[in-house]
Amino acid sequence: MPGLDLIDHSPFHPSPSPRLKAASNLILIDNYDSFTWNVYQYLVLEGASVTVYRNDEITLEEIISMNPTQLVVSPGPGHPDTDAGISSEAIKYFSGKIPVLGVCMGEQCIYSVFGGRVDVTGEILHGKTSPLRHDSKGVYAGLPQDLPVTRYHSLAGTHATIPDCLEISSWIASGPDGGKGIIMGVRHKRLLVEGVQFHPESILTAEGRSMLKNFLRLKGGTWAENQAVQKQEPLPTNPHVINGSKVVNDVPRGEALTRVQESILDEIFRHRTDAVEAQKLVPSFRPSDLQASYDLGLSPPQISFPDRLRSSPYSLALMAEIKRASPSKGEIAMSACAPAKARQYALAGASVISVLTEPEWFKGSLEDLRSVRQSLEGLPNRPAVLRKEFIFDEYQILEARLAGADAILLIVKMLSESTLTKLYRYSRKLGMEPLVEVNTIEEMDIATSLGAQIIGVNNRNLANFEVDLDTTSRLMEKVPKGTVVCALSGISAFDDVRAYKSNGVGAVLVGEALMRAADIGAFVSKLLDGTDRTNEASLKQTMLVKICGTRTPEIAREAIEAGADLIGIILVEGRKRYVQADTALAISKVVHQTTKPQYLQGFDSASLALSKAKDFFDHTTSFIRRTDRALLVGVFQNQPLNHILDQQKILGLDIVQLHGTEPIEWAHLIPVPVLRRFEPGDSGISKRGYHTLPLLDSAAGGTGQVVELNEVHESLEADPGLRIVLAGGLHAQNVGTILSQLQGQRSQVVAVDVSSGVEHDGAQNMHKIKEFIHAAKSI
Repeated sequence: MPGLDLIDHSPFHPSPSPRLKAASNLILIDNYDSFTWNVYQYLVLEGASVTVYRNDEITLEEIISMNPTQLVVSPGPGHPDTDAGISSEAIKYFSGKIPVLGVCMGEQCIYSVFGGRVDVTGEILHGKTSPLRHDSKGVYAGLPQDLPVTRYHSLAGTHATIPDCLEISSWIASGPDGGKGIIMGVRHKRLLVEGVQFHPESILTAEGRSMLKNFLRLKGGTWAENQAVQKQEPLPTNPHVINGSKVVNDVPRGEALTRVQESILDEIFRHRTDAVEAQKLVPSFRPSDLQASYDLGLSPPQISFPDRLRSSPYSLALMAEIKRASPSKGEIAMSACAPAKARQYALAGASVISVLTEPEWFKGSLEDLRSVRQSLEGLPNRPAVLRKEFIFDEYQILEARLAGADAILLIVKMLSESTLTKLYRYSRKLGMEPLVEVNTIEEMDIATSLGAQIIGVNNRNLANFEVDLDTTSRLMEKVPKGTVVCALSGISAFDDVRAYKSNGVGAVLVGEALMRAADIGAFVSKLLDGTDRTNEASLKQTMLVKICGTRTPEIAREAIEAGADLIGIILVEGRKRYVQADTALAISKVVHQTTKPQYLQGFDSASLALSKAKDFFDHTTSFIRRTDRALLVGVFQNQPLNHILDQQKILGLDIVQLHGTEPIEWAHLIPVPVLRRFEPGDSGISKRGYHTLPLLDSAAGGTGQVVELNEVHESLEADPGLRIVLAGGLHAQNVGTILSQLQGQRSQVVAVDVSSGVEHDGAQNMHKIKEFIHAAKSI
């Protein structure tokens, strides 16, 4: 290759290393190639005890009986599927048991054994050198980039068929941006198997002996086992220095530490793979079961992930993460309640709730995601829900959709391009635009070629867990117009995001800092706006008053003119306040035609922008608040749904009140807002997405019995987002006192309901009605 000097890198005066106990019985399979001698020489010089066997002169059973410490498969002529003898069988058997290395044809055998296809490269190379790019892991640990390596081949593994279990470890740079050209090395993601397409044993290859030395250091059958062994072995106390960096065993200390972290990722991947495969076998969790549930339309409604990111109350969107722990930080907030956190994040202005569902290292679960989605039910402009997980299978995407995810994460680093493309397309088929995560220019190129609309730049290097907040800014110039870029990891303060705003970043993901924040609303405001706006006061809203048990059009008119907001009529036969159909129609006509006085109604402050999520009951309160006229409420108790629907239509009811044991789900089937009676402490009071507001009353209702205030206080205190209509024994003289006894929960009462408290001798009294309205609206 032009520009590369041909240098003899062979060990002219080799100094053999001491014998390695861990490499006391290395088996080298010879594929009838003269380079096998060179491979043998380098291995022996590095301390291995090596025995060589021709690929057709030994059986697999004989190799197994020898109990080898390592297996190395040599170069050779021909095709790996037809000319490698016992090589492929040996690789298949010993993978996961001992370290395995393939050289040239040996690497092609590895590629083929795990499901890839070896094909012509379009060029024939014989003794030519090329500059090698690599990932600095495994056999390349501690080695510089653009090493000259010697190539003798016309075949290589193809990018399009690389198996999911393998990753590209080295390549020949292609194009002006140095993209991955011809594959020069592969590595199994879980098993201790490496392959190199070039010849490290050639005299024209730089650092070839170092590569084999790195291989001989590997122990065990998996990267996880290797990590466990390496952690137990102390690092030397006398590191030397190369190019200003401390070096341990010829590997820079940073690289030595990186190996440990890499193996953690490998272990996570292995555990997730095993868990997913095991789960697929469980009845009700099988792929066919999930697909059947999806086909039945059981997945929750979804929203557009890109659109929600573009709709934020702040200058850039917040992706708020629920994360109890992480490999780099350990335990963060183990006692955190995922759905409670999600609702806090939503009301603080988050555009996305990111839920980590990996159970061992991040202490999450798919159940967290499901409960988070349920906690956001009914919130106007709710945040999108993102499944943050190590996703490698369509199965994980389908279960995410069924649990309520609006988007999923795809990590470019851990997926082959073919798998990434397959998963991306499948996710979009289910209506979910994925968040595609990158960390390097090469990965950004893959993401943009994919057509990803949302790209997350991870500021944390997944190899060594170091955070570099400039990573996002450096990659911005590679992003097509219209793509939303999200900065991920290590963001905890306004200063961290200031530069991102000017660079055009669309969102930031924050996890640990949010999980530790004492006041989430204040933290989010300071993080994204530089100021705390959580204490901005809203305009005071007057108490709404419902006059129930109305029996004449005249009382209805006078009550409205006195300031009543809601007129209730009892439509339950047998109740003493029941009104006949003709009277009900007359009352309805009056309610719809009578203009009420303009009492100050109040509106939300500007801080509650349309792009910010709002609690369900804050939103639905507006359904019963109208300034031009009162609203007509029809009260029903344990009557057929069809009857309720007919009466609503005939009488023009603005609101239906269910005062019995009707199913909560009926609220979805009634075409107008629904008030539903509960006793304090009943289940379902705070259920979002169904009744417009709960009405808290004593057991019978309409009896003048005061509701138990301690229980009301407990219900409101347990759910700060709950808003209620309060009834039960209220009258002009006690309404102010009763509400004041609720103390800090007083603002959660948006309306009061009175019936017997405005009656005299069983009939409604206009003086008492006016007195009550004045007392309630003066609070």
